[in-house]
Amino acid sequence: MQFKRTYLVPLALLLAATLCSLSTPPEEKAKNLKVLPKNISHDDLMKEMRSYNKALGVKCDYCHAKLPDNPQKMDFASDAKEEKETAREMLKMTFRINKKYFKSGKDEKGMQVMTVTCYTCHNGQKEPASKPAGGEEAPHQH
Repeated sequence: MQFKRTYLVPLALLLAATLCSLSTPPEEKAKNLKVLPKNISHDDLMKEMRSYNKALGVKCDYCHAKLPDNPQKMDFASDAKEEKETAREMLKMTFRINKKYFKSGKDEKGMQVMTVTCYTCHNGQKEPASKPAGGEEAPHQH
């Protein structure tokens, strides 16, 4: 039995596509997302997490627990650290502020377009300052 050339090209393309899909690992989906969109891409999630790192001047282990059986790795899905829930509440707060006061809505990916961010209050610190740097404010001149 002899294949016709018209079948050979599509069959070769199908075989190539199948082999390529087997060699590329599937993108790992984030687990336990409660505030960020569940369909967020890995790249967008990493950008978001890096923005939190910079806004608070912290590393991943500030909010994320380490794996109990391998403390060299992070258990990103774990809710063991209180800071992670605090971060979720802070995100919800910024979303509410932006929606109510800045009418910012969502972008084409469903992500909240923020005007107020973590950095707005934290300025690269774990805890937002409650007073201006340099001590007390000067009394107002009337």
